Amino acid sequence: MTAPAPTRSSTRQVRIVRSVALVGAGGLTSLAFAPAQWWPLALVGVALFFRLVRHDLPQSSLGIRSGLARGYLFGLGFQTALVGWVSVLGWWIGVVLVLVMAGFQAVTGAGVALTRRSRWWPIWAAAAWSFAEFCAARFPVGGFPWFRLAWTTADQPLGGYLPWLSVAGVSFLVALVAALLVMVAERDSRRQVVLATAGVVTVAGLGAGLWAVPLPNDEGDTVAVGMVQGNVDGTAGSQAMGYARSVTNNHLSETITLMARARTGLDPMPTFVLWPENSTDIDPTHDAETAALVGDALRIADRPILMGIAARGPGPGQRQTTGLWWDPEQGVGARYDKRNLVPFGEYIPLRDLLLPLLPILEQVGSQGVPGTRPGVLPVNVDGRALVLGDVICFELAYDGTVYDTVRGGAQLVLVQSNNATYTGTGQPRQQFQITRVRAIELRREVVVATTSSFSGSIDPKGRVLDVTDEATAAARTYTVPTRTGVSLAARIGTWVDWGLAALATVGMGWALVGRRRSGATPAG
Repeated sequence: MTAPAPTRSSTRQVRIVRSVALVGAGGLTSLAFAPAQWWPLALVGVALFFRLVRHDLPQSSLGIRSGLARGYLFGLGFQTALVGWVSVLGWWIGVVLVLVMAGFQAVTGAGVALTRRSRWWPIWAAAAWSFAEFCAARFPVGGFPWFRLAWTTADQPLGGYLPWLSVAGVSFLVALVAALLVMVAERDSRRQVVLATAGVVTVAGLGAGLWAVPLPNDEGDTVAVGMVQGNVDGTAGSQAMGYARSVTNNHLSETITLMARARTGLDPMPTFVLWPENSTDIDPTHDAETAALVGDALRIADRPILMGIAARGPGPGQRQTTGLWWDPEQGVGARYDKRNLVPFGEYIPLRDLLLPLLPILEQVGSQGVPGTRPGVLPVNVDGRALVLGDVICFELAYDGTVYDTVRGGAQLVLVQSNNATYTGTGQPRQQFQITRVRAIELRREVVVATTSSFSGSIDPKGRVLDVTDEATAAARTYTVPTRTGVSLAARIGTWVDWGLAALATVGMGWALVGRRRSGATPAG
Protein backbone atom coordinates (compact mmCIF):
# COMPACT_ATOMS: atom_id res chain seq x y z
CA MET A 1 0.00 0.00 0.00
CA THR A 2 1.53 3.31 -1.11
CA ALA A 3 1.58 6.36 1.14
CA PRO A 4 -0.82 9.13 0.18
CA ALA A 5 0.69 12.00 -1.75
CA PRO A 6 1.28 15.09 0.38
CA THR A 7 -1.29 17.81 -0.05
CA ARG A 8 -0.47 21.47 -0.68
CA SER A 9 -1.60 22.27 2.86
CA SER A 10 0.62 19.66 4.48
CA THR A 11 3.59 20.77 2.38
CA ARG A 12 3.05 24.36 3.51
CA GLN A 13 2.91 23.24 7.15
CA VAL A 14 6.16 21.31 6.77
CA ARG A 15 7.84 24.38 5.31
CA ILE A 16 6.62 26.60 8.12
CA VAL A 17 7.81 24.17 10.78
CA ARG A 18 11.17 23.80 9.05
CA SER A 19 11.56 27.57 8.73
CA VAL A 20 10.83 28.09 12.42
CA ALA A 21 13.25 25.30 13.29
CA LEU A 22 16.00 26.89 11.18
CA VAL A 23 15.57 30.31 12.80
CA GLY A 24 15.49 28.61 16.20
CA ALA A 25 18.66 26.65 15.44
CA GLY A 26 20.37 29.92 14.60
CA GLY A 27 19.27 31.47 17.87
CA LEU A 28 20.40 28.36 19.73
CA THR A 29 23.86 28.55 18.15
CA SER A 30 24.25 32.18 19.22
CA LEU A 31 23.97 31.08 22.87
CA ALA A 32 27.35 29.38 22.53
CA PHE A 33 28.86 32.85 22.22
CA ALA A 34 29.19 35.41 24.98
CA PRO A 35 27.41 36.56 27.04
CA ALA A 36 25.73 33.15 27.55
CA GLN A 37 28.86 31.12 26.59
CA TRP A 38 27.10 27.74 26.61
CA TRP A 39 29.69 26.25 24.25
CA PRO A 40 27.98 22.83 23.63
CA LEU A 41 25.22 24.72 21.82
CA ALA A 42 27.66 25.55 19.02
CA LEU A 43 27.80 21.83 18.22
CA VAL A 44 24.07 21.28 18.73
CA GLY A 45 22.97 24.35 16.78
CA VAL A 46 25.25 23.79 13.80
CA ALA A 47 24.34 20.08 13.74
CA LEU A 48 20.64 21.02 13.58
CA PHE A 49 21.43 23.46 10.81
CA PHE A 50 23.25 20.84 8.73
CA ARG A 51 20.47 18.31 9.32
CA LEU A 52 17.69 20.73 8.37
CA VAL A 53 19.51 21.78 5.20
CA ARG A 54 20.16 18.19 4.10
CA HIS A 55 16.74 16.80 4.96
CA ASP A 56 14.02 16.30 2.39
CA LEU A 57 15.78 17.72 -0.67
CA PRO A 58 14.78 16.16 -4.01
CA GLN A 59 17.27 13.58 -5.27
CA SER A 60 17.15 15.01 -8.77
CA SER A 61 18.03 18.60 -7.84
CA LEU A 62 21.25 20.37 -6.96
CA GLY A 63 19.45 21.91 -3.99
CA ILE A 64 21.28 25.23 -4.29
CA ARG A 65 18.20 27.43 -4.05
CA SER A 66 16.80 25.47 -1.12
CA GLY A 67 20.18 25.50 0.58
CA LEU A 68 20.44 29.26 0.16
CA ALA A 69 16.96 29.83 1.56
CA ARG A 70 17.42 27.47 4.50
CA GLY A 71 20.84 28.87 5.29
CA TYR A 72 19.47 32.41 5.22
CA LEU A 73 16.71 31.53 7.69
CA PHE A 74 19.29 30.01 10.03
CA GLY A 75 21.42 33.13 9.57
CA LEU A 76 18.55 35.45 10.48
CA GLY A 77 18.08 33.72 13.83
CA PHE A 78 21.82 33.44 14.41
CA GLN A 79 22.86 36.98 13.52
CA THR A 80 19.88 38.72 15.13
CA ALA A 81 20.78 37.20 18.48
CA LEU A 82 24.53 37.58 17.98
CA VAL A 83 25.03 41.11 16.62
CA GLY A 84 21.67 42.74 17.28
CA TRP A 85 23.47 45.02 19.76
CA VAL A 86 24.53 47.23 16.86
CA SER A 87 20.97 48.61 16.88
CA VAL A 88 22.06 51.06 19.62
CA LEU A 89 23.49 53.06 16.71
CA GLY A 90 20.06 53.07 15.08
CA TRP A 91 17.48 50.34 14.56
CA TRP A 92 17.94 50.47 10.80
CA ILE A 93 21.68 49.81 11.16
CA GLY A 94 20.89 46.67 13.14
CA VAL A 95 18.42 45.48 10.49
CA VAL A 96 20.83 46.09 7.62
CA LEU A 97 23.73 44.35 9.38
CA VAL A 98 21.65 41.27 10.23
CA LEU A 99 20.28 41.01 6.68
CA VAL A 100 23.79 41.23 5.24
CA MET A 101 25.44 38.88 7.73
CA ALA A 102 22.74 36.22 7.31
CA GLY A 103 23.85 35.96 3.69
CA PHE A 104 27.03 34.20 4.79
CA GLN A 105 25.01 31.40 6.35
CA ALA A 106 23.05 31.23 3.09
CA VAL A 107 26.34 30.48 1.32
CA THR A 108 27.03 27.71 3.84
CA GLY A 109 23.54 26.30 3.28
CA ALA A 110 24.11 26.18 -0.47
CA GLY A 111 27.42 24.37 0.04
CA VAL A 112 25.89 21.81 2.41
CA ALA A 113 23.00 21.13 0.04
CA LEU A 114 25.25 20.82 -3.00
CA THR A 115 27.60 18.28 -1.39
CA ARG A 116 24.97 16.35 0.58
CA ARG A 117 25.23 13.15 -1.50
CA SER A 118 28.98 12.77 -1.07
CA ARG A 119 30.24 10.15 1.38
CA TRP A 120 32.61 12.86 2.61
CA TRP A 121 29.86 15.41 3.12
CA PRO A 122 30.86 16.23 6.77
CA ILE A 123 34.22 17.55 5.53
CA TRP A 124 32.57 19.55 2.74
CA ALA A 125 29.92 20.94 5.12
CA ALA A 126 32.57 22.06 7.62
CA ALA A 127 34.58 23.58 4.78
CA ALA A 128 31.46 25.42 3.60
CA TRP A 129 31.15 27.00 7.06
CA SER A 130 34.84 27.94 6.93
CA PHE A 131 34.30 29.48 3.51
CA ALA A 132 31.55 31.69 4.95
CA GLU A 133 33.90 32.80 7.76
CA PHE A 134 36.61 33.51 5.18
CA CYS A 135 34.26 35.71 3.16
CA ALA A 136 32.84 37.48 6.21
CA ALA A 137 36.35 38.54 7.22
CA ARG A 138 36.78 40.40 3.93
CA PHE A 139 33.44 41.43 2.41
CA PRO A 140 31.74 43.82 2.23
CA VAL A 141 33.79 46.94 3.08
CA GLY A 142 36.51 45.07 4.93
CA GLY A 143 34.32 42.39 6.49
CA PHE A 144 33.11 41.65 10.01
CA PRO A 145 34.27 38.18 11.24
CA TRP A 146 32.22 38.17 14.43
CA PHE A 147 30.48 34.77 14.09
CA ARG A 148 33.49 32.46 13.95
CA LEU A 149 32.83 29.22 15.79
CA ALA A 150 36.31 29.33 17.31
CA TRP A 151 35.19 32.24 19.51
CA THR A 152 33.20 29.69 21.54
CA THR A 153 36.14 27.39 22.30
CA ALA A 154 38.04 29.09 25.15
CA ASP A 155 36.49 26.67 27.67
CA GLN A 156 36.01 23.47 25.67
CA PRO A 157 38.20 20.58 24.44
CA LEU A 158 38.58 21.84 20.88
CA GLY A 159 40.19 25.03 22.21
CA GLY A 160 43.33 22.96 22.74
CA TYR A 161 43.96 23.19 19.00
CA LEU A 162 44.05 27.00 18.96
CA PRO A 163 47.84 27.50 19.28
CA TRP A 164 48.43 24.85 16.63
CA LEU A 165 45.72 25.18 13.99
CA SER A 166 44.62 28.81 14.48
CA VAL A 167 41.13 30.24 14.79
CA ALA A 168 40.32 29.25 11.20
CA GLY A 169 41.33 25.63 11.80
CA VAL A 170 39.41 25.36 15.06
CA SER A 171 36.23 26.77 13.52
CA PHE A 172 36.51 24.05 10.88
CA LEU A 173 36.86 21.39 13.59
CA VAL A 174 33.79 22.64 15.48
CA ALA A 175 31.73 22.46 12.28
CA LEU A 176 33.21 19.05 11.45
CA VAL A 177 32.30 17.59 14.85
CA ALA A 178 28.77 18.99 14.42
CA ALA A 179 28.51 17.28 11.03
CA LEU A 180 29.77 13.98 12.46
CA LEU A 181 27.10 14.20 15.15
CA VAL A 182 24.52 14.44 12.36
CA MET A 183 25.96 11.25 10.82
CA VAL A 184 25.57 9.51 14.18
CA ALA A 185 21.97 10.72 14.53
CA GLU A 186 21.00 9.72 10.97
CA ARG A 187 22.19 6.12 11.52
CA ASP A 188 22.22 5.24 7.84
CA SER A 189 24.51 2.32 8.57
CA ARG A 190 26.27 0.77 11.54
CA ARG A 191 29.65 1.41 9.92
CA GLN A 192 28.79 5.08 9.48
CA VAL A 193 27.79 5.44 13.12
CA VAL A 194 30.99 3.74 14.32
CA LEU A 195 33.25 5.86 12.10
CA ALA A 196 31.49 9.12 12.96
CA THR A 197 31.56 8.36 16.68
CA ALA A 198 35.24 7.47 16.49
CA GLY A 199 35.89 10.72 14.66
CA VAL A 200 34.15 12.80 17.34
CA VAL A 201 35.96 11.03 20.18
CA THR A 202 39.36 11.31 18.45
CA VAL A 203 39.05 15.00 17.58
CA ALA A 204 37.71 15.97 20.99
CA GLY A 205 40.15 13.76 22.89
CA LEU A 206 43.20 15.08 21.08
CA GLY A 207 42.03 18.64 21.62
CA ALA A 208 41.60 18.01 25.34
CA GLY A 209 45.09 16.52 25.47
CA LEU A 210 46.64 19.54 23.75
CA TRP A 211 45.48 21.76 26.62
CA ALA A 212 48.07 19.99 28.77
CA VAL A 213 51.01 20.80 26.46
CA PRO A 214 53.27 23.17 28.42
CA LEU A 215 54.14 26.62 27.14
CA PRO A 216 57.52 26.92 25.40
CA ASN A 217 60.35 28.16 27.60
CA ASP A 218 60.46 31.63 26.07
CA GLU A 219 59.57 33.70 29.12
CA GLY A 220 61.62 36.85 29.71
CA ASP A 221 61.61 39.64 32.27
CA THR A 222 58.36 40.83 33.77
CA VAL A 223 56.62 44.11 33.00
CA ALA A 224 54.19 45.89 35.30
CA VAL A 225 51.38 47.36 33.20
CA GLY A 226 49.32 50.05 34.88
CA MET A 227 45.84 49.68 33.36
CA VAL A 228 43.46 52.65 33.54
CA GLN A 229 39.72 52.41 32.82
CA GLY A 230 38.37 55.92 33.14
CA ASN A 231 34.71 55.09 32.48
CA VAL A 232 32.38 56.85 30.05
CA ASP A 233 28.67 57.42 30.35
CA GLY A 234 27.25 54.90 27.90
CA THR A 235 23.68 56.19 28.11
CA ALA A 236 24.42 58.56 25.26
CA GLY A 237 24.50 55.64 22.81
CA SER A 238 26.37 56.56 19.66
CA GLN A 239 27.25 59.92 21.24
CA ALA A 240 29.01 58.33 24.22
CA MET A 241 32.41 59.70 23.20
CA GLY A 242 31.07 63.18 22.49
CA TYR A 243 31.65 64.86 25.85
CA ALA A 244 34.64 67.05 25.03
CA ARG A 245 37.61 66.39 27.33
CA SER A 246 35.49 64.58 29.93
CA VAL A 247 36.93 61.26 28.80
CA THR A 248 40.49 62.52 29.23
CA ASN A 249 39.59 63.98 32.62
CA ASN A 250 38.27 60.59 33.72
CA HIS A 251 41.47 58.84 32.72
CA LEU A 252 43.57 61.48 34.42
CA SER A 253 41.58 60.87 37.63
CA GLU A 254 42.10 57.11 37.48
CA THR A 255 45.80 57.59 36.73
CA ILE A 256 46.02 59.49 40.02
CA THR A 257 44.34 56.53 41.72
CA LEU A 258 46.68 54.07 39.98
CA MET A 259 49.81 55.88 41.17
CA ALA A 260 48.45 56.48 44.66
CA ARG A 261 47.94 52.74 45.07
CA ALA A 262 51.45 52.04 43.75
CA ARG A 263 53.18 54.65 45.92
CA THR A 264 51.44 53.43 49.05
CA GLY A 265 52.44 49.85 48.37
CA LEU A 266 48.96 48.51 47.60
CA ASP A 267 49.93 47.65 44.02
CA PRO A 268 53.25 47.17 42.19
CA MET A 269 54.84 50.25 40.68
CA PRO A 270 53.94 50.19 36.97
CA THR A 271 56.60 50.11 34.27
CA PHE A 272 54.26 52.09 32.03
CA VAL A 273 50.61 53.08 31.98
CA LEU A 274 48.01 51.83 29.47
CA TRP A 275 45.04 54.00 28.52
CA PRO A 276 42.29 52.64 26.22
CA GLU A 277 41.17 53.55 22.73
CA ASN A 278 39.80 57.12 22.48
CA SER A 279 40.89 57.94 26.03
CA THR A 280 41.62 61.38 24.61
CA ASP A 281 38.64 62.23 22.43
CA ILE A 282 40.37 65.40 21.20
CA ASP A 283 43.84 65.14 19.65
CA PRO A 284 46.29 66.23 22.37
CA THR A 285 48.99 66.90 19.78
CA HIS A 286 46.81 69.67 18.32
CA ASP A 287 44.68 70.86 21.24
CA ALA A 288 46.47 72.76 24.02
CA GLU A 289 43.85 72.14 26.71
CA THR A 290 43.81 68.38 26.12
CA ALA A 291 47.60 68.37 25.97
CA ALA A 292 47.65 70.03 29.40
CA LEU A 293 45.53 67.19 30.83
CA VAL A 294 47.86 64.62 29.30
CA GLY A 295 50.82 66.54 30.68
CA ASP A 296 49.31 66.38 34.17
CA ALA A 297 48.89 62.62 33.84
CA LEU A 298 52.49 62.20 32.66
CA ARG A 299 53.88 64.25 35.54
CA ILE A 300 51.82 62.34 38.10
CA ALA A 301 52.71 58.95 36.65
CA ASP A 302 56.35 59.89 35.97
CA ARG A 303 56.49 57.11 33.41
CA PRO A 304 55.33 56.63 29.81
CA ILE A 305 51.65 56.27 28.88
CA LEU A 306 50.43 54.32 25.88
CA MET A 307 47.23 56.23 25.20
CA GLY A 308 44.47 55.90 22.65
CA ILE A 309 43.85 59.16 20.83
CA ALA A 310 41.51 60.41 18.13
CA ALA A 311 44.30 61.80 15.95
CA ARG A 312 43.70 64.62 13.50
CA GLY A 313 44.75 64.03 9.89
CA PRO A 314 46.65 62.92 7.91
CA GLY A 315 44.66 65.18 5.57
CA PRO A 316 41.97 67.85 5.95
CA GLY A 317 38.70 66.42 7.29
CA GLN A 318 40.39 63.13 8.19
CA ARG A 319 41.22 61.34 11.43
CA GLN A 320 42.91 58.20 12.70
CA THR A 321 42.30 55.97 15.71
CA THR A 322 45.76 55.78 17.20
CA GLY A 323 47.79 54.20 19.99
CA LEU A 324 50.44 56.76 20.96
CA TRP A 325 53.45 56.19 23.22
CA TRP A 326 54.11 59.36 25.22
CA ASP A 327 57.16 59.59 27.47
CA PRO A 328 57.26 62.32 30.16
CA GLU A 329 60.88 63.14 29.21
CA GLN A 330 61.22 62.14 25.55
CA GLY A 331 57.76 63.23 24.42
CA VAL A 332 55.74 61.51 21.69
CA GLY A 333 57.33 58.30 20.43
CA ALA A 334 56.07 55.11 18.78
CA ARG A 335 52.65 55.19 17.16
CA TYR A 336 50.16 52.67 15.81
CA ASP A 337 47.22 53.68 13.63
CA LYS A 338 44.26 51.29 13.65
CA ARG A 339 44.07 49.32 10.41
CA ASN A 340 40.61 47.68 10.57
CA LEU A 341 38.19 50.58 10.78
CA VAL A 342 34.47 50.19 11.45
CA PRO A 343 32.40 51.20 8.40
CA PHE A 344 29.73 53.78 9.23
CA GLY A 345 31.32 54.10 12.67
CA GLU A 346 34.79 55.40 11.90
CA TYR A 347 34.45 56.11 8.20
CA ILE A 348 31.81 56.23 5.46
CA PRO A 349 32.36 53.93 2.46
CA LEU A 350 31.57 55.72 -0.81
CA ARG A 351 31.31 58.90 1.24
CA ASP A 352 30.71 61.31 -1.66
CA LEU A 353 27.84 59.15 -2.92
CA LEU A 354 26.16 58.19 0.36
CA LEU A 355 26.46 61.36 2.41
CA PRO A 356 24.06 63.44 0.26
CA LEU A 357 21.55 60.56 0.28
CA LEU A 358 21.81 59.82 4.04
CA PRO A 359 22.50 63.05 5.95
CA ILE A 360 22.35 61.10 9.24
CA LEU A 361 25.82 59.82 8.34
CA GLU A 362 27.16 63.26 9.27
CA GLN A 363 27.27 61.85 12.82
CA VAL A 364 30.25 59.72 11.79
CA GLY A 365 32.33 62.91 11.74
CA SER A 366 35.70 63.19 10.05
CA GLN A 367 36.60 60.43 7.63
CA GLY A 368 38.68 57.73 9.31
CA VAL A 369 41.86 56.70 7.52
CA PRO A 370 43.29 53.22 8.20
CA GLY A 371 46.89 52.72 9.21
CA THR A 372 49.29 50.78 7.02
CA ARG A 373 51.79 49.33 9.51
CA PRO A 374 51.44 46.48 12.02
CA GLY A 375 50.80 47.29 15.67
CA VAL A 376 54.42 46.70 16.70
CA LEU A 377 55.79 49.41 19.00
CA PRO A 378 59.49 49.37 19.90
CA VAL A 379 59.82 51.48 23.04
CA ASN A 380 62.34 52.19 25.78
CA VAL A 381 61.59 52.32 29.49
CA ASP A 382 64.38 53.31 31.90
CA GLY A 383 66.97 52.22 29.37
CA ARG A 384 65.24 48.90 28.77
CA ALA A 385 64.21 48.02 25.21
CA LEU A 386 60.74 46.55 24.90
CA VAL A 387 58.52 45.63 21.94
CA LEU A 388 54.78 45.98 22.48
CA GLY A 389 52.01 44.58 20.29
CA ASP A 390 48.99 46.88 20.05
CA VAL A 391 45.55 45.72 18.88
CA ILE A 392 42.68 48.20 18.91
CA CYS A 393 39.11 47.08 19.67
CA PHE A 394 37.35 45.22 16.81
CA GLU A 395 40.73 44.41 15.24
CA LEU A 396 40.84 41.40 17.55
CA ALA A 397 38.60 39.58 15.08
CA TYR A 398 40.99 40.03 12.12
CA ASP A 399 43.67 37.34 11.88
CA GLY A 400 46.40 39.16 9.99
CA THR A 401 46.26 42.22 12.22
CA VAL A 402 46.64 40.11 15.35
CA TYR A 403 49.29 37.76 13.97
CA ASP A 404 51.41 40.67 12.73
CA THR A 405 52.06 41.78 16.30
CA VAL A 406 53.90 38.63 17.43
CA ARG A 407 55.40 37.96 14.01
CA GLY A 408 56.83 41.47 14.24
CA GLY A 409 58.53 40.70 17.54
CA ALA A 410 56.00 41.88 20.13
CA GLN A 411 56.91 40.57 23.58
CA LEU A 412 53.61 41.56 25.15
CA VAL A 413 50.17 42.00 23.56
CA LEU A 414 47.99 44.92 24.62
CA VAL A 415 44.38 45.63 23.65
CA GLN A 416 43.01 49.17 23.67
CA SER A 417 39.24 49.38 23.29
CA ASN A 418 36.28 51.70 23.57
CA ASN A 419 33.04 49.83 24.30
CA ALA A 420 31.15 52.71 25.87
CA THR A 421 28.59 52.90 23.08
CA TYR A 422 27.59 49.28 23.70
CA THR A 423 27.35 49.36 27.49
CA GLY A 424 24.67 46.94 28.68
CA THR A 425 24.67 44.89 25.45
CA GLY A 426 26.42 41.63 24.61
CA GLN A 427 29.18 43.29 22.59
CA PRO A 428 31.72 43.99 25.39
CA ARG A 429 31.47 40.42 26.67
CA GLN A 430 31.77 39.00 23.16
CA GLN A 431 34.90 41.03 22.54
CA PHE A 432 36.44 39.94 25.84
CA GLN A 433 35.74 36.31 24.89
CA ILE A 434 37.49 36.86 21.55
CA THR A 435 40.45 38.29 23.48
CA ARG A 436 40.65 35.10 25.56
CA VAL A 437 40.74 33.01 22.38
CA ARG A 438 43.52 35.18 20.94
CA ALA A 439 45.58 34.79 24.13
CA ILE A 440 45.35 31.00 23.77
CA GLU A 441 46.11 31.11 20.06
CA LEU A 442 49.16 33.40 20.45
CA ARG A 443 50.33 31.75 23.69
CA ARG A 444 50.75 35.23 25.08
CA GLU A 445 49.58 37.14 28.11
CA VAL A 446 47.17 39.88 27.07
CA VAL A 447 46.38 43.05 29.00
CA VAL A 448 43.15 44.85 28.06
CA ALA A 449 42.26 48.48 28.74
CA THR A 450 38.78 49.73 27.81
CA THR A 451 37.02 52.99 28.46
CA SER A 452 34.28 51.40 30.54
CA SER A 453 33.74 47.65 30.13
CA PHE A 454 35.76 44.56 31.02
CA SER A 455 39.39 45.57 31.16
CA GLY A 456 41.68 42.93 32.58
CA SER A 457 44.52 40.44 32.37
CA ILE A 458 44.41 37.08 30.57
CA ASP A 459 47.05 34.35 30.66
CA PRO A 460 48.21 32.20 27.68
CA LYS A 461 45.71 29.48 28.58
CA GLY A 462 42.86 31.94 28.25
CA ARG A 463 42.29 32.12 31.99
CA VAL A 464 40.99 35.44 33.25
CA LEU A 465 43.36 36.56 35.99
CA ASP A 466 41.42 39.75 36.61
CA VAL A 467 38.55 41.61 34.99
CA THR A 468 36.86 44.89 35.85
CA ASP A 469 33.16 45.52 36.16
CA GLU A 470 31.10 47.11 33.42
CA ALA A 471 30.34 50.83 33.45
CA THR A 472 32.82 51.58 36.24
CA ALA A 473 36.12 53.36 36.67
CA ALA A 474 39.09 51.17 37.60
CA ALA A 475 42.87 51.20 38.00
CA ARG A 476 44.99 48.06 38.25
CA THR A 477 48.64 47.08 37.88
CA TYR A 478 49.30 43.72 36.23
CA THR A 479 52.75 42.13 36.42
CA VAL A 480 53.17 39.93 33.35
CA PRO A 481 56.14 38.20 31.68
CA THR A 482 57.41 39.12 28.26
CA ARG A 483 57.71 36.33 25.65
CA THR A 484 59.59 35.87 22.41
CA GLY A 485 58.11 32.72 20.88
CA VAL A 486 55.65 32.70 17.99
CA SER A 487 52.95 30.01 18.05
CA LEU A 488 52.42 27.73 15.07
CA ALA A 489 48.94 29.23 14.69
CA ALA A 490 50.35 32.74 14.26
CA ARG A 491 52.79 31.43 11.65
CA ILE A 492 50.36 29.41 9.52
CA GLY A 493 46.92 30.76 10.46
CA THR A 494 46.51 32.86 7.32
CA TRP A 495 47.44 29.88 5.14
CA VAL A 496 44.96 27.66 7.01
CA ASP A 497 42.22 30.21 6.36
CA TRP A 498 42.96 30.35 2.63
CA GLY A 499 43.42 26.59 2.45
CA LEU A 500 40.00 25.87 3.94
CA ALA A 501 38.39 28.36 1.57
CA ALA A 502 40.09 26.59 -1.32
CA LEU A 503 38.95 23.20 0.03
CA ALA A 504 35.34 24.43 0.10
CA THR A 505 35.64 25.79 -3.42
CA VAL A 506 37.00 22.48 -4.71
CA GLY A 507 34.31 20.48 -2.90
CA MET A 508 31.42 22.59 -4.16
CA GLY A 509 32.88 22.79 -7.67
CA TRP A 510 33.38 19.03 -7.84
CA ALA A 511 29.86 18.39 -6.60
CA LEU A 512 28.40 20.91 -9.04
CA VAL A 513 30.15 19.36 -12.03
CA GLY A 514 29.30 15.82 -10.97
CA ARG A 515 25.64 16.56 -10.30
CA ARG A 516 25.20 18.43 -13.56
CA ARG A 517 26.72 15.54 -15.46
CA SER A 518 24.20 13.24 -13.81
CA GLY A 519 21.38 15.51 -14.99
CA ALA A 520 20.45 17.19 -11.71
CA THR A 521 18.56 20.48 -11.93
CA PRO A 522 19.25 23.61 -9.88
CA ALA A 523 15.80 23.55 -8.30
CA GLY A 524 15.05 22.22 -4.90
